[in-house]
Amino acid sequence: MLKRLLDFNASRYWLKREMIEFARTVPANALVLDAGAGDSPYRPLFAHCRYEAADFVKVDKPYAAQTYICDLTSIPVEAERFDCVIFNQVMEHVPEPELVLRELRRVLKPGGVLFYSAPLFYEEHEQPYDFYRYTQFGVRYLFTKAGLSVRAIHWLEGYFCTAGYQLRSMARHLPAGEILKLGLVGLLLWPFLMLMRGCCFMISILFQLIDTRHRFTGAAYPKNYFAIAERSEIGAEAAKPAQ
Repeated sequence: MLKRLLDFNASRYWLKREMIEFARTVPANALVLDAGAGDSPYRPLFAHCRYEAADFVKVDKPYAAQTYICDLTSIPVEAERFDCVIFNQVMEHVPEPELVLRELRRVLKPGGVLFYSAPLFYEEHEQPYDFYRYTQFGVRYLFTKAGLSVRAIHWLEGYFCTAGYQLRSMARHLPAGEILKLGLVGLLLWPFLMLMRGCCFMISILFQLIDTRHRFTGAAYPKNYFAIAERSEIGAEAAKPAQ
């Protein structure tokens, strides 16, 4: 129980909540692609659908069985195959996001829907496959250019989650030992920094829990954005890859 509390992540809480709501809108027997599926954590939410997964399987982490092991710029299926695409926490990991979005549009049926989430503010991870962070305006620009119409884009979590993440990162990485190299000043500062580290960690847990009760979006910025987009036929010619 204590470990679960210490590791609690409001971003994961909200992503699951939003995915549950999204899955309810997907018709029974729809064909769903989980693009960059990893260990397929959201597959159970689509038990009423036909589910396929695609990933390049190159990061040192657990993977579920993939229907397609491939680069997301070239998914080995026919055009207009899928009713729905899940694209969660992946776009920061692809070096050519526009090419990936064009490919996801290609495999979506006309009117097909895509669920997107990716970070705006997060430490580097899954190195060396970590390339970008995305503002809401960058998401809209890239999706529109690729022929995907953004229906809605929102903060995934609230400000308290973002602040809690910053405090937890400070608690984990504060180089208090380096302060001792400052001599007497360092010795005087060290107890204060140890106290601050503990306080930051405890407040970070509190902020994460508060965020699940009140997703405050009135100031500052989120850790992640999520969006709902659909295949657009407006500007479809521009979305086609160059010959």
